[in-house]
Amino acid sequence: MIKHIDFTPKVTKKGGLFKSTEIETFTDIVTSMNEWTTDSGHEIINIETVLLPNIHDSDEEGSEDTMLGTGRESSSHWYQLIRVWYKE
Repeated sequence: MIKHIDFTPKVTKKGGLFKSTEIETFTDIVTSMNEWTTDSGHEIINIETVLLPNIHDSDEEGSEDTMLGTGRESSSHWYQLIRVWYKE
């Protein structure tokens, strides 16, 4: 069976009215991905980077959400993540 796992940047500090939300660096998620691929024992099929908007918004479901909005806000935040496809 083919599956995938997403390595998304985690929020490290919640933003507010005048402060931006802080998130992990891309290097942090590459490190997490490398640890998982080393420890999982799964056959890796493909590794890709994905760019998605607003995955940390309260009304979104993260990288698994099939419809992420960008039109209703005055600004959107786009997040780069790593998706690993593997055989189980």
